[in-house]
Amino acid sequence: MRRKLFGTDGIRGIANRFPMTADTALRLGRAAGQIFRRNTAPHRVVIGKDTRLSGYMLEPALTAGFISAGMDVMLVGPMPTPAVAFLTRSLRCDIGVMISASHNPFHDNGIKLFGPDGFKLSDGLEARIEEVMEGLDGDGLADPEALGRARRLEDARGRYLENLKNSFPRDLDLAGIKVVIDCAHGAAYHIGPDLLFELGAEVVPIGTAPNGLNINRGCGSTAPEACRRAVLEHGADLGISLDGDADRVILIDEHGEILDGDQLLAVVATSWQEQERLRGEAIAATVMSNLGLELYLRERGLSLLRTRVGDRYVVEAMRARGLNLGGEQSGHIILSDFATTGDGLLAALQLLAVMRRHNRPLSEIGRPFAPLPQKLENLPARGLDLEAAPVRAALAAAEKRLSGDGRVVVRPSGTEPVVRVMVEARDPALLDEVMDQLREALSTAPAAGG
Repeated sequence: MRRKLFGTDGIRGIANRFPMTADTALRLGRAAGQIFRRNTAPHRVVIGKDTRLSGYMLEPALTAGFISAGMDVMLVGPMPTPAVAFLTRSLRCDIGVMISASHNPFHDNGIKLFGPDGFKLSDGLEARIEEVMEGLDGDGLADPEALGRARRLEDARGRYLENLKNSFPRDLDLAGIKVVIDCAHGAAYHIGPDLLFELGAEVVPIGTAPNGLNINRGCGSTAPEACRRAVLEHGADLGISLDGDADRVILIDEHGEILDGDQLLAVVATSWQEQERLRGEAIAATVMSNLGLELYLRERGLSLLRTRVGDRYVVEAMRARGLNLGGEQSGHIILSDFATTGDGLLAALQLLAVMRRHNRPLSEIGRPFAPLPQKLENLPARGLDLEAAPVRAALAAAEKRLSGDGRVVVRPSGTEPVVRVMVEARDPALLDEVMDQLREALSTAPAAGG
């Protein structure tokens, strides 16, 4: 069955508009509860959320759905997505739920699901949930005496903090390091600063005053300039810029230079290779990662395994190949020795460990390769048919012009109504020409069914 509700990262949309409605959340809770409920009690689900106003609508609706299916619900309140993944497995739950639209503005929201192993669900399982949701009637409802219960898990924050601290080498600390951390007024606002403080850092927190409407607004990993300014203003050693649900991170060095996920992957891959910790002599990343990363890894005898866009697909490739490092240029970094999904705080700690171990500033270790010039544009989707002959001809012409010295990736977004166009080329002038030609071709191409 083809998925209609689920995209590359759960269900997402404008809050209180289909599909991001209380009704959808209720039906999702009922359907997922039926599918994941064990044969024997207890039946458990953990539900976390970020700081969006609409979380107050979706959380109780999901709770009601799961309770009606006979599942006990543990509520953890605002909590990073990777924390929910960790708690799902740690608490031996049947399923975990995160209410978040990640880096999107407050008016959007989303629902992400984790299986009992802490990994995001496969496309097949999501399709099965949708199928059950479509056929819901009175079936599958628990008997009155078998209804679930709900309670708050008061120590969830502490459990996750200890898990993060255990990932940092015990022979190292952060004493003498000044860190700016931008929590994007999101799910890590009450965790990120405390984590760094407990490891000994001097902490300058920003983006830690959520009001339900300001998540990701002019801050966080998609707007790292706020963190960059704070790093320079406070003379900090580095800046850590998270997104709204803290599953991705962008770093800023002491000079204000911004480092994306590709550079972070290169740093960790190099460090783990030197420590003989890197498994499979490869890392996984998406088609959007810069060609410069691939060339850098090749020089070190390592391979880059490319996947579809979405950290879940990176994780699937890592599990299939037995790899323990992967991620996305956007800052999703998956360190499977410690976590089952992208974790911005966990990735930042690994970079801090490399800085500490080598006693060198981030500016000296954080940029191991020179990226090829790259441009990324979002074009309105307007039903564009990417398989139409004019589109395919435009892509073929672009690839021919690049002649192996660059790449073109055109794909529909799984989280927004846009088509993402990425062009890479060694020659910046050629890059601009190819992007201009693609933009024109796609803007005049026919819509699907047109």
